[in-house]
Amino acid sequence: MTTRSVILGTGAALPGRRVSNAELAGQVDTTDEWIVERTGIRFRHIAGPDETTATLATDAAKAAIAASNLSAQDIDLIVLATATPDQTFPATATKVQAALGIDDCVAFDVAAVCSGFLYAVQVADSMIRAGVHRTALVIGAETFSRILDWEDRTTCVLFGDGAGAMVLAAEEDGDRGILSTKLHADGRHNQLLYVDGGPSTTGTVGKLRMKGREVFRHAVVNLASVMGESLAAAGLSTDDVDWVVPHQANARILDATARKLGLAPEKVVVTVDQHANTSAASVPLALDTAVRDGRIQRGDLIVLEAMGGGFTWGAAVVRF
Repeated sequence: MTTRSVILGTGAALPGRRVSNAELAGQVDTTDEWIVERTGIRFRHIAGPDETTATLATDAAKAAIAASNLSAQDIDLIVLATATPDQTFPATATKVQAALGIDDCVAFDVAAVCSGFLYAVQVADSMIRAGVHRTALVIGAETFSRILDWEDRTTCVLFGDGAGAMVLAAEEDGDRGILSTKLHADGRHNQLLYVDGGPSTTGTVGKLRMKGREVFRHAVVNLASVMGESLAAAGLSTDDVDWVVPHQANARILDATARKLGLAPEKVVVTVDQHANTSAASVPLALDTAVRDGRIQRGDLIVLEAMGGGFTWGAAVVRF
């Protein structure tokens, strides 16, 4: 008997405030044309004073649970990916657990920045396959606006806030579910994308720092490689793929990766123009968008992929 983790439902949440490039151009030395040409980004959502990673994660979780036709009490595992937790501890996942009214389930955070959701998916999938849990809530949630240097026009225009979630459940001997997941990390590239603070070093939260050109180069190579690796592990090829749901960092990275793999651009789900880079939230946000607008249908073969600071990167092949 083969147990697989099947996606029962997806959900997403965005802050109420939507910020255009034109609005940003009134605050920093940039233009709409400059941002669109280099990134494809047109809008991003910025969390307000009463919106946090936990509140956004909770709203996304509620939407995913509703779409799965389950109740919160059916959830026995919560894995939340974030680089911007509400507190140093306890885990933001436990705040979501309490907000959902779940008295007792396993709940913890995963930190792998933009790849965090893929890491969380593999953790939850492994625990389901091992028979330890039956129903998991996997969330990617961020409030990156809180760690941006708003005087650095090369980074502050790139990021936004949001959350995405999915409900995974064990299914025996079916043909759907997570078919393969491949993850990687290479800590030698720490100084290319990082935050210049932390409890153990500066005692401060710090601000995001990035060398964009070098990150771009690594991203295209690493993402194309890990997507091919995950498809091979599932015994599939790019010809079998219905949809790629990538990390939404930069439209040029999405285009270059698709070309490198020989994928048709229309098979790539793109939301970076509306959400900007929401780090661990970007893959589940894009997935929920494509599920709810009808592009992704039951039975479709999808590939989720992401790369982030660390560097960390990964991909998952899923029969939806």
